[in-house]
Amino acid sequence: MSDRVRLAVVGAGIAGLGLATRLVREGLVQAADDLALLERADEVGGVWRDHVYPGVACDIPSRLYSYSFRPGSWSGAFAGGAEIHDYLVRTADEEGLRPHLRTGTALTGADWQGDHWLLTLAGPHGTSTLAAEALVLAAGRLTQPRLPDVPGLAGFTGRVFHSSAWDTRPLAGLRVGVVGSGASAVQLLPHVADEAASTVLLQRTPPWVLPAPDPDTAAPDALDRAGLSARADELFEARLAGSDAAAALRRTALGHLEAQVPPGVLRDACTPDYEIGCKRALFSDDWYPTLQREDVTVAPALAGVEGRTLVAADGTRHEVDVLVLATGYATTRQPYAPLVRGRDGVSLDEHWSAGMTSHASTVVHGFPNLFVLNGPNGTLGHHSAFEVVEAQAELVLGALRTLRDGAGALEVRAEAETAYTDLVDTLAARTVWTQGGCRSWYLDERSGRLTLVWPERAAEFRRRNGHFDPSAFVRVPAASTRGQVEYVTPSS
Repeated sequence: MSDRVRLAVVGAGIAGLGLATRLVREGLVQAADDLALLERADEVGGVWRDHVYPGVACDIPSRLYSYSFRPGSWSGAFAGGAEIHDYLVRTADEEGLRPHLRTGTALTGADWQGDHWLLTLAGPHGTSTLAAEALVLAAGRLTQPRLPDVPGLAGFTGRVFHSSAWDTRPLAGLRVGVVGSGASAVQLLPHVADEAASTVLLQRTPPWVLPAPDPDTAAPDALDRAGLSARADELFEARLAGSDAAAALRRTALGHLEAQVPPGVLRDACTPDYEIGCKRALFSDDWYPTLQREDVTVAPALAGVEGRTLVAADGTRHEVDVLVLATGYATTRQPYAPLVRGRDGVSLDEHWSAGMTSHASTVVHGFPNLFVLNGPNGTLGHHSAFEVVEAQAELVLGALRTLRDGAGALEVRAEAETAYTDLVDTLAARTVWTQGGCRSWYLDERSGRLTLVWPERAAEFRRRNGHFDPSAFVRVPAASTRGQVEYVTPSS
């Protein structure tokens, strides 16, 4: 006999903890069987639990990179990874979430059974099942490391690890190779170079790098959270292809490069050939100085591995003892997608075969009583992830209240999902994410569509998606087949 709850939330990172907190505060979670918060790791925190590499930090002001209903107490304008993780742990402790938390419990399957979701779980005591009236996927996007597909990597004879699974053993006296030049690499490389005997960076494409933000101007104490959020939203203008703001940002980045790297081979190697913002623009004052150290080498992309020899795309060979893969994540094909099967037995992965789609970045046609946080177009390229998470939580709260007021499950209409997908594509077509001439983790590699980022301001995401709209949904009677649905009317 299956354990049964009203709501199961998969993932206890920023999204899962934020939603669970709102549920408790709004009185929608009172009894033990109202909520199961499932977490495959042994503690909460998501990426901020997993990422412990040297230099890990957030480039969003702490007062924005936190829940609006839990301001927190921060040591500075920009928090380090450990401090953010501590904030999330305290959220679980202080908001009464621990009784509902099931750690060490991984989702291995989820099937719609006509009136509930049947979850298959792998936990500390083996396999179990859990029936849930509604299911929230809050597993995040940065969960499945992406490893480079190069010959010989599996045969590397030294220490090798992804930046999300940092090997804390010392690097002193060792030769270290770092593959990748994204956000993690820009943060960790200066620290690795300080410790290692020598370091080689193998980069496919150089990042746009901006000066590290001044805490007094980026997060002034004179502004409250709403004012700080509005100021951050102004940065979206620079994500519009061909805009004056984008050109100004490009000049700032080029000025930073030219001020720190003299003309020559290295500056050429550090100059991107795509528009700024097409990939995430990074902040650092020590990236370029590190690349100029005598014990640091910059090489093209990794092309192969022979024992402990890294072969770069230009044929140069580099002997290393340790290999750090700062190569990002499989963002467009979420690892949970093949596990979740909806009303027709179709998996999310199959539904998303041409790229992730949704309505309101939260609900998917064919999957009753299912809500996806941090999913299709559910992040921001210029602002805090907490803005999206809190808006999505409002939609989920409204849907759960509606579910308790009537019979049958809730499913978003196919037309609503199509209309939202068309809107996203229209908005995306004017941005640097689609027009900037780069390959990024924001774009689905199968269709070329922008499937990760919301291509507008955070305020517009809240306006469109931060509430439950009954007209976008139908009621699905128990054990129904497709077509046996009725329109939802707003509850009184």
